[in-house]
Amino acid sequence: MQVAVLMLHVAIAIALVVLILLQQGKGADAGASFGGGASQTVFGSRGSGGFLAKMTGALAATFFVTSLALAYFASQTADAPVEGIPDTQVIEQSGSEQEEVDDTAGEEDNAAPVLEDSSD
Repeated sequence: MQVAVLMLHVAIAIALVVLILLQQGKGADAGASFGGGASQTVFGSRGSGGFLAKMTGALAATFFVTSLALAYFASQTADAPVEGIPDTQVIEQSGSEQEEVDDTAGEEDNAAPVLEDSSD
């Protein structure tokens, strides 16, 4: 089910990009005065504005619903702690399972080097 919703989500995202790129901008009506008005007859006398706007709105609403569904699926399968920050006992138990690192093995001088004053 999750894979089907994800595939639908990707298809809707691609369709939204295409529909948004097909729409004309606010200043596109100026081209009609130079003879470009006849190209809008495929979608009727009002052009494609109403149809593309309605389709974009419907696809945006469906995209929102699929986003919520994917978020729900992700929350059901996540292994995140329920209460947020784990208790100190849990941290200490998980730390004891790891290999112990001997911090005293290499007693080296970790001080930063000091530049000498070269006043000649």
